[in-house]
Amino acid sequence: MAAAKKLTNLQLELLKLFSYELQDNQLIEIRDLLSNYFANKASDEMDKLWEENNWSDKTMEDWSNEHMRTKYE
Repeated sequence: MAAAKKLTNLQLELLKLFSYELQDNQLIEIRDLLSNYFANKASDEMDKLWEENNWSDKTMEDWSNEHMRTKYE
């Protein structure tokens, strides 16, 4: 039998929140807050990668035209 994994700090914090009965619109607001938070984190990381690698719109255009598939035999 596998050992139980320890809950993360985020999971523990969310469990505290789950102890309250919320209206559906409040749940939607919280879900939107969380999704926006993580979307912003991902966007910030992409901005960092673009800057570190000197990527440009031309880089994206070149990537979209690449053919990386291997020939099927």
